[in-house]
Amino acid sequence: MAPNLEDRNSVFEFVVRQGNGVKGLVDSGLSTVPEAYVQPPEERIDKENAIKYDLPPIDLSKLDGHGPDHDEVANQIVRAVETLGFFQVVNHGVPLHLLESLKVSAHYFFSLPPQRKAVYLADVSPSPLVKYGTSYIPEKEKALGWKDYILMQYTNDDEALQHWPQEIKELLLEYLRSSTGMVKKLLQVTLGNLGVKPDDSMIDVLIGKKMLSMIFYPICPNPDLTHGVGRHSDIGTFTVLLQDEVGGLYVKIEQDTGYGKKGDWILIPPTPNALVINVGDMLQSI
Repeated sequence: MAPNLEDRNSVFEFVVRQGNGVKGLVDSGLSTVPEAYVQPPEERIDKENAIKYDLPPIDLSKLDGHGPDHDEVANQIVRAVETLGFFQVVNHGVPLHLLESLKVSAHYFFSLPPQRKAVYLADVSPSPLVKYGTSYIPEKEKALGWKDYILMQYTNDDEALQHWPQEIKELLLEYLRSSTGMVKKLLQVTLGNLGVKPDDSMIDVLIGKKMLSMIFYPICPNPDLTHGVGRHSDIGTFTVLLQDEVGGLYVKIEQDTGYGKKGDWILIPPTPNALVINVGDMLQSI
């Protein structure tokens, strides 16, 4: 039964507790965003005045070798890490056909019947390392986020093959293996700029905890009133993000830079074949 969109408790029960998610809410039919999802004005992004990120993606293939191209690309990475904290990379070593397959598999998973996804709700999931949900802490959020997600923490292949969703686990493990080498390169360059020559054991510690998530943002009737994921920072070293063609990623400038003034928002548009790299809290603290 569709929820009463004017009753927050009814919406919460349908979306969160029953596991229908925002997709189920949209599929039930609605023409406006329910009040439970309306963000306060100070949390909304002024999209019309946002700056468009227009720097070309960094070509990581030029890190292979020790010539001037290597040094220039290393400098580009360091500048991005020290200023905006976000940058795009191409020729990253992750097969392009795999990236396209991941997009398809994500849409397939979130199109599954609600009862198939709800088996991964926190209270019933077969593993505490696998969680399906909508807002990250819906019980405490003043306004819910317009998204559904499946989150998986990696420990080893056996655990992943046993507990991750059947529809996506093989592709996600392949992506994890393919992207790890790229992350190691980025850490070597970044730490090298600090005068640190990391060995394999140090790199393993910095990337020891691996988490993968797929996030789905259903079509929204009033996108200016809400958002999918609110302002936040990531806790790890690097987050590797694959955007689809829709876009919608904004980064807030924390200090005056060549990109803009403190407090400005920058739109990071999707670039074909590129991955977005986000500097996490752990790396910033080094």
